[in-house]
Amino acid sequence: MSVLLGLALLAFWLYCLFDVITTPDEDTRNLPKILWVLIVVLTPLVGGLFWLLLGRPLGPRAPRAVFRDGTAPKPRPQAPKGPDDDPDFLKDLDRRLRDED
Repeated sequence: MSVLLGLALLAFWLYCLFDVITTPDEDTRNLPKILWVLIVVLTPLVGGLFWLLLGRPLGPRAPRAVFRDGTAPKPRPQAPKGPDDDPDFLKDLDRRLRDED
C-alpha cells in the first residue's frame, strides 16, 4: 500500500515538474517560472498542489511551435478529398454514365 502511495506521489511530482518546465514563461501566474520550478522541486506534494492551483495557466494553451530561425510553421494544407467527396467529379461521372446509355 505504501509503495503505491509513493509511486502515485512520484507520478504527481513528475507531472507537475514537467508541466512547469514546458509552460511558457509568459503564461505562468503569480510567480516567475524559475521560482515555480524551485517550489515544485523542493516541496513535491505541496509545491505541486500550489502549482496546479496558483501557477498553472488558466484555460487551454495554444501550441506555440517555432522554428530555429524564429518563424512560425505554415498551417498544414487540407487533406486531399476522395472522389466521392468532390461534387464536380460526381457531376462529371453522372454525365459520363448518362452519355453511355
